[in-house]
Amino acid sequence: MGQWLQRNIIEPGKLPLLLALAAFVLTFLVTRLITRLIRAGKGPFGNVQGAGGVHIHHVVPGVVLTIIGGFGAVASGRHGLAPVVWAVIFGIGAGLVLDEFALILHLDDVYWSEAGRKSVEVVVVTVALVGLVLSGFSPFGVDGVDEEERQGRGTVISTIVGNFVFSLVALLKGKLRMALFGAIVPLVALIGAIRLARPGSLWARRFYARRPRARARSALRAYRHDRRWTGPSRKLQDWIGGAPDEPVRALDRH
Repeated sequence: MGQWLQRNIIEPGKLPLLLALAAFVLTFLVTRLITRLIRAGKGPFGNVQGAGGVHIHHVVPGVVLTIIGGFGAVASGRHGLAPVVWAVIFGIGAGLVLDEFALILHLDDVYWSEAGRKSVEVVVVTVALVGLVLSGFSPFGVDGVDEEERQGRGTVISTIVGNFVFSLVALLKGKLRMALFGAIVPLVALIGAIRLARPGSLWARRFYARRPRARARSALRAYRHDRRWTGPSRKLQDWIGGAPDEPVRALDRH
């Protein structure tokens, strides 16, 4: 384990990234634990109130720590203890910010609502992407270019542009996750670009408008995919971040 850490993390200079990821994950888990205890009315924790009774969301200190850690990392060198410290501060801030990503997206306190699931989803995707980078993958598949090909700038540029196009097509087809992962793993982007677009995506509205069979196949595939994976995905999100509140239904007046 020590040799692997030295060879794959410390020597390539990835230790700050590893510690930032660890701080990010730990901060998110601790924050979710505390918020779930507050929600259940257990423990010594409570919501932070500012002047005038304004509820201060933890995204606020998260933004501050992210800015401090980011600028500190840019200002410090690549050697010594400073990059590690700034990386940890940045990871803590990013964990606090992305835990309330849904609040930023909707500009509303949707933390325990159905829309709040977006925060957990974004955190999981972030951890996976950073994990791929730590594992040795490089964005746009440049890691697959050997030393001789690196000497030809045209080969490197064409590799980057080609995979970027695949990722863009996957994004236009409504496959955000495949587009994100495809930016690092080229095969994922290629699969996302080849497969049918999801109904309602920009690609489907543009190219399936006069192709009823393509629209029907797209809708059927999306239905089968969502039926298969939505349930397990929701259970995983509830296990990580807590189940959202039940929607309030209007009283039947009849």
